[in-house]
Amino acid sequence: MTALTHQKTSDAAQEQRNAALIQASPTLGARFESRVLPFLLDPGASNASSGLSEGDATRLAAIEKTAAAIAIKAAASLARAGDIDHLGGGLDLIPALVMTLASVDYDSRHFTIEHGHTSIGYYGALSAFGFLDESRVIDAFRRSLDIAGHVSWVPGGTQLSSGRLGVMVPVGTGQALGLKATKGDRSMVVCHTGDAGWVSGQALNGFLAASLHGAPITFVMHRNGIQLSGTTAHVLNRDPRPVVQSLGIEVLEVPSLHDRPALFQAYADAFRLGREGKPSLIFPVGYRSTPSQKVTLTTFGEMHGITADVAYFAKDHNVSMDTEAWIPGVQMSYRDVHSMIECFFYVNGLAGGEAHHDGGMKGREEAPVLAHPMMQLTADEATALAALRSAPPRIVVTTARPAKGSPNLLLSDADVAGIVLPGTDRWVSARAGSEAAYAAVAKAHADKMFVVSCDLDPSTKLGKAVALIPKNHHFELSIEEQVATLVTNGLAFTGAGPQFNVVSTFAAFMEGIAREGFEFWRYQRNLTGPNEGLNATMHLAHVGACTGRDHFSGWSFDWINLGLGYIPFLHRFYAPSDARSAFIAVRDAAAHYGGHIVAIPRDNIPVLTKQGSKDPLWLATDPWTSATAYRTNPGAKVAILAVGAPAYLAGEAIDAAMAKGVAADAYVINGFPLADDFMDSIASKYSAVLTIEDGLIGTGNAGLRGFAALAAGHLGSRVALEHYGLGNPQVAPSEHFIAVWKHFGMTAEALTDAIVRNNP
Repeated sequence: MTALTHQKTSDAAQEQRNAALIQASPTLGARFESRVLPFLLDPGASNASSGLSEGDATRLAAIEKTAAAIAIKAAASLARAGDIDHLGGGLDLIPALVMTLASVDYDSRHFTIEHGHTSIGYYGALSAFGFLDESRVIDAFRRSLDIAGHVSWVPGGTQLSSGRLGVMVPVGTGQALGLKATKGDRSMVVCHTGDAGWVSGQALNGFLAASLHGAPITFVMHRNGIQLSGTTAHVLNRDPRPVVQSLGIEVLEVPSLHDRPALFQAYADAFRLGREGKPSLIFPVGYRSTPSQKVTLTTFGEMHGITADVAYFAKDHNVSMDTEAWIPGVQMSYRDVHSMIECFFYVNGLAGGEAHHDGGMKGREEAPVLAHPMMQLTADEATALAALRSAPPRIVVTTARPAKGSPNLLLSDADVAGIVLPGTDRWVSARAGSEAAYAAVAKAHADKMFVVSCDLDPSTKLGKAVALIPKNHHFELSIEEQVATLVTNGLAFTGAGPQFNVVSTFAAFMEGIAREGFEFWRYQRNLTGPNEGLNATMHLAHVGACTGRDHFSGWSFDWINLGLGYIPFLHRFYAPSDARSAFIAVRDAAAHYGGHIVAIPRDNIPVLTKQGSKDPLWLATDPWTSATAYRTNPGAKVAILAVGAPAYLAGEAIDAAMAKGVAADAYVINGFPLADDFMDSIASKYSAVLTIEDGLIGTGNAGLRGFAALAAGHLGSRVALEHYGLGNPQVAPSEHFIAVWKHFGMTAEALTDAIVRNNP
């Protein structure tokens, strides 16, 4: 069996295993109709400031305790399987999340969770409402595709599957901005955050983006004082409030997230601020001693009705109950009393303190935890919960995002009939074609196109399109490239309908600074099962050495490797080779739902011509194809596969070889993935293949990269291969791209020699 045959067999087997895993996951599918508790709160109502009713407070408590019990049972089941979990943070999440779940409508109001390792609290709360079967959560948590170890999309949940800390701040902001533009002043996003992720660069930039553009979003900070390797005071002893306020976020202080009336009032204030275009942070300050009143261990015990438990623990560790302490505004391991006390002592640096960031029920019995009074429903709570369960249910429909490749924003031939694209009489930047296409989409679908910019619209040529869309569909974020890509991802969560979400900046920034925008796709699971890219288009300007004379600082070395690396999550990765193919690429990206990368060279290059003619190779109305036959000649046994700007060199080389009596063919690779049979067809026709690309192709001691590696993997032992591209990038001239290419051996003359040399 050849390596290629083995790979194809392996791929097919993997697809079968994937399908079986999805089939075995009962909460994954195209559509779910959930019958859940008919418990709703409306913090956005005009009378919300009148406060939380006693009955609603009772119902919240009942659902909280039910969710906590499910979470503990799930962690205990996981422990029997030999594993642990972030139970402490999950229990901490539940009280505020229950209020959030009662406040969202999955239309104009949504929620997300930044600290996604708290997932057992998320699944427990959804189960308590009736979205998830309790036994599925208990038996499958961290042992299944659907009930995963981080927050993932399930019926009634958030589409925004959590990953790295801090990321959900800009992504939630993008979602909020999209909702504001499409749903109006009813819009709101509630983002639950931990007290660690707020300081990450993407989070700080996300706060700034939210305030800059007036996003209707509130961040609920679970300030429990514990991080992975120590207390928050030990790891990062900084108060978030002045930092966040300086970025334009209004801080709403509450004593505790466990204080339901105070928390509901904060939600009401946050929803009001959201309507006014003012993002906010709900911050639980906790309780400390004042000159007039001491806060001690006794205070903590009395506050939660666990004085005897605290006294027993304190005595066991020789700590006085009169010891002054800070009671955090949200308790790690809330309701798991022994663990909760350990966390409280840990935060205050007292003997016996233990962190429960990583932990769970391993080595513990669940029955005593569940039997504690903090876990038991009172008579009123039991009655309230029974009434909710017997009432007509609330119906919530959760629908998967459209499959990648589904129809999106189409341009008819009539829409493009009047567009004049560059002719073949002069060299021109491929940007001219992409500029015309973006403007055409904006003209035809202004209300469905969103653009996020990085102070580069004049260079990336998105300016004409921006001028045609509503002002609240364009978000300028200066040089915050990373957060710009994440905000664009957030815009993709605005709705399942057709929408074109574009972020544009230099490819060099996309390869480095903005990489998280692509990485985000790796952990966004659709409701149908696969992790996949969102309905977002990443416009990579100035790819390869076609960046003017900026030299290394402006080069995009790795754009092909970047695009190929995300192929599993993309609908298409476009690598146009002239202005006309750039137009076709952008038109095609807009026409299809899914993740796209559009890579555009900066410098002037020829408009490719048809063989034996001065007519352009492509017309504006042509459909996009992954490869185009550029030159074909009878008897050719050598083929050139060209990606991007150097494609015209292939045409020059073919003509020069023909003048020497040697026939060869050339194909322009317009993007990826290639047609399934393309490489097999090439292998059946030719004895030698040359590849050329304006990107890194590796060195002898590092191995092949880029399109060269892809071609070698497919063609390998079947044909003779030679590759042309950027090799060792340590030294190169600061010069016109043609001189740079020549420095790396990328010339028509070199290709011609290779054609002749490889001709049988």
